[in-house]
Amino acid sequence: MTAVQLNAMNTQLLQGIGIIADDESLMKRLTKFVAKLVREKTQDPTLMTKEEFFARIDKAEQEIAEGKGHKMLPNESLDEFLKRVG
Repeated sequence: MTAVQLNAMNTQLLQGIGIIADDESLMKRLTKFVAKLVREKTQDPTLMTKEEFFARIDKAEQEIAEGKGHKMLPNESLDEFLKRVG
């Protein structure tokens, strides 16, 4: 985006905010929307929902059952596991 385009967008945004600034309900909606955009921008891509977490566990268990994966044995250390499957 060029500097001219960025300036035009900033001007349009500020004019829009100026128009709705005297309407409390619109300002509340705008504030919530901006907060949502900030959360999207700053959200950690490594985070997952509870449903995504359990779906990954189910998929891993299915792959182990199909012989496509490995599972640590009870009381097995990581070194022992790596030696066994490595």
